[in-house]
Amino acid sequence: MNRQFHQEQELKVVVSDFTYDRVQQSWHYICMLVDLYNREISGYSSEPNKDAALVHRVFATVKSDLNRLELFHTDRGNKFKNQLIDDRSLSHKGAPYDNAVAEAAFKIIKTEFVSHQVFPSQQILDLELFDYVNWFNNIRIHGSLDYLTPTEYKLTHP
Repeated sequence: MNRQFHQEQELKVVVSDFTYDRVQQSWHYICMLVDLYNREISGYSSEPNKDAALVHRVFATVKSDLNRLELFHTDRGNKFKNQLIDDRSLSHKGAPYDNAVAEAAFKIIKTEFVSHQVFPSQQILDLELFDYVNWFNNIRIHGSLDYLTPTEYKLTHP
């Protein structure tokens, strides 16, 4: 990837990471895919287990044709090293800037969505996450997109 964070095509390169939140007294994990083209959250899921199956479910939520995807880039976490996910796109060890867009997106998500939240159930977390992703993609403006939303950017930069 060589820190080439600007992409000219939708769903050519996506980056990913995990964060966690509280559901009652236990940790649950959120995994999201961020499209480098327009910083859209193109896939997401949450569950109590932080594993490759969660990542697989995230890809199942993507509404676009995954055959267009050329690179799935993430950190070197063990949940990404398995037979479901090719390891060619993992960051180099000790090179956190390779996944800078995902890290920045997750900092925003942690601040705006997860921070100090305790969800009463997985179902409520899923509903709140759905609402947040909709807001993030369709209402929240992004400085890196000339202060457009990801959806507006996609419509004005085909």
